[in-house]
Amino acid sequence: MTGSLRHIAPFLRHCCKALCVLLLACCISPVFAKDGDKDGDNDEEPKFDETSILVILQGLGGTEIPAVVKDEVAYLSITDVFNFLKIRNTLSESMDTLSGFYISQDAVFLIDKKNSRIRFRDKVFNLGPEDLVKMETGLYLRTDYFKKVFDLSCQFNFRSLSVNVISKAELPALREMRQQAIYRNLNKLKGNITADTTIGRNKQLFKMGMANWSVVSTQRLQNVNDTWLNLTMGGTFAGGEATVALNYNNFAKRQLSATHPDSNIVRPFDQRQQYYRLRFVNNDRPWLRQIIAGKIFTPTIASLFAPIVGVQVTNTPTIHRRAYGSYTLSNFTDPGWTVELYINNALVDYTVADAAGFYTFQVPLMYGNSQIRLRFYGPWGEERFQEESISIPFNFLPAREFEYTASAGVAEDTIHSKLGKVQLNYGVSGMLTVGAGLEYLSSIRGANTLPFVTASMRLVSNLLFSGEYTYGVRARGILSYRTRNNFQAEVNYTRYSKDQKAIIYNWLEERKATISKPFYRKNFSLFTRLTVDQIILPGSYYTNTEWLLSGALYKVGTSLSTYAIFIQDENPFVYSNLALTFPMPGRIMLTPQAQFEYNSSRFIAVRCEAGKYLFKNGYLNVSYEKNYRTGITNYGIGLRYDFSFSQIGFSVWKNNNLTTLVESARGSVIYDGKAGYAGANSHSSVGSGGVVFVPFLDINNNERYDKGEPRVDGLQLKHSEGRLIRNLRDTSIAILDMEPYADYLFELEPTGFESISWRIRKPAIRVIIEPNQLRRIDVPVTVQGEVSGLVYLKEDTLLKEQAGIKICIYRPDSTLVKCLLTESDGYFNYMGLPAGDYVIQPDPVQLKKLGLKTLQPAYNLHISNRREGDVIDDIEFILEKK
Repeated sequence: MTGSLRHIAPFLRHCCKALCVLLLACCISPVFAKDGDKDGDNDEEPKFDETSILVILQGLGGTEIPAVVKDEVAYLSITDVFNFLKIRNTLSESMDTLSGFYISQDAVFLIDKKNSRIRFRDKVFNLGPEDLVKMETGLYLRTDYFKKVFDLSCQFNFRSLSVNVISKAELPALREMRQQAIYRNLNKLKGNITADTTIGRNKQLFKMGMANWSVVSTQRLQNVNDTWLNLTMGGTFAGGEATVALNYNNFAKRQLSATHPDSNIVRPFDQRQQYYRLRFVNNDRPWLRQIIAGKIFTPTIASLFAPIVGVQVTNTPTIHRRAYGSYTLSNFTDPGWTVELYINNALVDYTVADAAGFYTFQVPLMYGNSQIRLRFYGPWGEERFQEESISIPFNFLPAREFEYTASAGVAEDTIHSKLGKVQLNYGVSGMLTVGAGLEYLSSIRGANTLPFVTASMRLVSNLLFSGEYTYGVRARGILSYRTRNNFQAEVNYTRYSKDQKAIIYNWLEERKATISKPFYRKNFSLFTRLTVDQIILPGSYYTNTEWLLSGALYKVGTSLSTYAIFIQDENPFVYSNLALTFPMPGRIMLTPQAQFEYNSSRFIAVRCEAGKYLFKNGYLNVSYEKNYRTGITNYGIGLRYDFSFSQIGFSVWKNNNLTTLVESARGSVIYDGKAGYAGANSHSSVGSGGVVFVPFLDINNNERYDKGEPRVDGLQLKHSEGRLIRNLRDTSIAILDMEPYADYLFELEPTGFESISWRIRKPAIRVIIEPNQLRRIDVPVTVQGEVSGLVYLKEDTLLKEQAGIKICIYRPDSTLVKCLLTESDGYFNYMGLPAGDYVIQPDPVQLKKLGLKTLQPAYNLHISNRREGDVIDDIEFILEKK
């Protein structure tokens, strides 16, 4: 064999084998010695040609297995096939029988060469003289008998010398691979994956990284203009997470001027609307994980509606803990608004409110306290600057875990109320968590110190109870039941102390019951909810009921809400709101809506809107609305376009004799000079984090990015979350919108590189995400050299390719790099040698056991440092018997 053929790819070598076998089958006629031949000629051509065949099992991969071929019919080594498929088998010492069981232990088989038969279960398969072949290495079975006996289809392709294996039953090899995948996924969920490199936090003194902005401007033809501006900036200060939100509007200025015409005071910035916070986080410190200063979030028992400026300390981690269930969260907002769900400042889900403004989430119930917020965005760029904070009533902790939160501050109300609150929780068991605390609010008349106790209990797996008692104020309990098909029932009851002063309402009792159930069928989905809420007042009561049906039938969205208000000694007030969404020709969505009052048996309002998406990112709509109670008629047209860097909206509305123009825009900016990234988005970025991968060719193999080393393109990433952006100009890869303080595992793959000799030494990288920052990660790509050759066994003057010889590669200091076995044709190949010097030789221990020696003991290799890699393909070892 020439030197150029020694390092060809396996596929080409198989083709060459197939060609040789074809020539032998077509051009050479075997000569068999017959009884009575005068010359006694013994130079027979062999009946079978030994080779190796690539056996492929879908879902598992492929491997080369010894085989023999005759007349384009393949015979596979039974032992090697079963070992590949992880089927139990034992070959006798005489290699005449092979026994074992196929998949299950009751499926026993015996392959008998002497009697030319196969016993499998209770069946016996008689074989022809050439259906089962015995060679020096074992028994070989014709491929079609794998199908006849074991229902294991082996489709042989003579041209490529390959066999595709198909099985209806789950083979042990596939089952084992599936179980390993499950174990890997479990390890991922538990965070037990071992990374090659871990990049920890990078605390800096000062750094600006991200900013959100939005503008909404309204002009009316009577020269009344409203402008709302929002700028939220996120960065790092003194090693902590700094967030500042500035809100400007001239509406407060105009109201003040109208109230005090002679006043020159201008308040475009209302202090209550400004937000600032500095947070220090260390999730590895169990006794103090967070310190927060500025505007703090503290749910209070007492009625307090003003923002709080103060300090908060807690040992609650910022990252998500394991969820133990889910909680249905649903409500109403404006129709077509986008609602984002945040848990611990991380975006976990979003939805779009239906034609009636209804939205719903399945909120995961996490162990410990979780800060859950909703953020609302209108279709024309409107944004609710004040996020709605939601309190999940169930607070479970793992067994024997303790958690606390302490807050102190001053409320931004007219009397500057002072607030202090301490809350302690302890997980008694996996089924019970108890808590206690103390709340102080200076503005309460009389008893301004409120001690309280809490408990969350899991009565059974799907029945939860939460209770709270505040001395002198209230006692309340919540009972929630949920089934596997997502039917949920919840009962809330609160009883207020008669003379309490902490809560401004004069309620005596509050009773509330809710049941909900989603239904899913083909071409049909429905969510239904019934809510009854009753308030008991001194001398009276009133009851609110709501029955909601929201879903879709054959792409027609439907939302029907019926409300009833019952007040003591008065007639009930009942009305319904029906909204439909129809797909029309031309990809137009038509949304009619009507409100009907049952007391007067008349429609009180009707509305219709038609919308159409333009150019994928644009949306045009026209609407008409008539309110029969007020006599007001509205109609208008609006256009919104979502650019990659911003969302722009424009609308015109006509209200009787009043014309209103509204322009809006919102987006965000990300800049990180160290990471080399600058970009703009159409959605919020502040509070999140990200990474930027910079792959480069590590010419000098020092694993650092040095000047002059070229960037490389084609890096592939496996990641679980975030939004990936590739920069075609500098080949960097940015992943944005990731949860801060959490650690993520990234798996790097070189499959897209232009050269197969480029490799990544440390493909598994774990990164802890910093808030409002992009972490730059340099990825050194090394150039791997390749070495290949042949091993021959010399018998007399003939050289025969020798399989199964161990070839070892060492560094000059005798450190082992790699050992590999020669294939059936004596060929060996290894790619993965960085630039440097090496020594390659057959394994002397194996040679000693085989009674062989080599004429060339070793070769000295030098892998040069070239961009395209180095290939050494003229290595040749000749063995002979001692």
